[in-house]
Amino acid sequence: MSASESALAIHDDLSNQTEVITLDDVIAEIAQRRDEFDRLSHVPRDVIDKLKRVGIYRAATPKRFGGDARAPAEFLAMIERIAVADGSAAWVASFGSANLYLAALPVATQAAIYADGPDQVFAGGLFPVQNAQPAPGGYRVNGTWKFASGCKGADWLGVGIGTGKPGEAPGKPRTAVFRPAQVEIVENWNVVGMQGTGSHDLRVTDQFVAEDWTFVRGGAPTVDELLYRYPTIAYAAQVLAVVNLGLARAALDVANQMAGGRKTTTGAPQLADRAYYRIELAKAEAQLRCARAFFYESTDSVWQAILAGNEVTSEQVSLLRLAATQIAREGADVVNRAYRLGGTMAIYRTHPLQRLMRDAMVVTQHAFLGEGNYDGAGAVFVGVPPIPGYL
Repeated sequence: MSASESALAIHDDLSNQTEVITLDDVIAEIAQRRDEFDRLSHVPRDVIDKLKRVGIYRAATPKRFGGDARAPAEFLAMIERIAVADGSAAWVASFGSANLYLAALPVATQAAIYADGPDQVFAGGLFPVQNAQPAPGGYRVNGTWKFASGCKGADWLGVGIGTGKPGEAPGKPRTAVFRPAQVEIVENWNVVGMQGTGSHDLRVTDQFVAEDWTFVRGGAPTVDELLYRYPTIAYAAQVLAVVNLGLARAALDVANQMAGGRKTTTGAPQLADRAYYRIELAKAEAQLRCARAFFYESTDSVWQAILAGNEVTSEQVSLLRLAATQIAREGADVVNRAYRLGGTMAIYRTHPLQRLMRDAMVVTQHAFLGEGNYDGAGAVFVGVPPIPGYL
């Protein structure tokens, strides 16, 4: 190769590295590769890198460290769009919000985390909480933790530890932050839905963590920026629940596509010509839009209060939790309605409604979105103390 050819090759390589991509580009690639995510049982690192490039993993990074610290509704809408293409990719992308947790770390620790840039991926398996042994300046940590979604693409991993310290809030475990080299990923994620999330177990063996590299999940932030006044645990529930809005939209898109232009197996009229199909489709569309409006209205109400310099009330936090729980269920129900409309064709493993059904059901099972949240919301409505950890 001549010198000029070498120079051209280097230029082309640099051009490829700096090629501008958009979120739409990444979503299109996710839609093409979703079967690959299922086979691998995780979203590959190159896709995570592209999600970084479009701002997913700097969305909750403090501005003082070069992040975007986006308004919650902006980030939630991004995750919703990704979920239309693939639930697992959206679930993993949703952990771009997890840097909100990290804002409870000492500022010096956060500076170390963001020393290589604002696009840092944090994932963790916090339960079951494992007791850590006190050591000079920190703790010795041993144990195994479950459900570490996105762990194979993470730059930092957290595990839930018990320290014996008095006064730590129930439902808000102390989290120890490690580099991936300090943690073993036990690849045992074998589930019906959300296979691509790679929610494997984490195992830590006799690792030391300094006190300054631990924080209470949902604890008070050490960064004074607007985003970090938003309720942390409620936001963590929202970013997961919003996946079902995207899955529901995808299911209704499939139902609409099935309605016309396809001959039925029995030779009966096209689905679009059947009144029951049109009625049910319209009801499902209304159901989704109503749930979505409640969700984003609650989000915007809290954000506007923060922008105005007001304290977020318990009632507002409760509505965030209630709206998140509701869209998880309403979204799954919309997917189920679309599946029923799909008839016998929808029972095939290769039918798109199969994947959507499996993934949507998993979202409703998350502990943040459990039935107990209705009890918590009801308690706030009537003015009695809600279940511990709800607020």
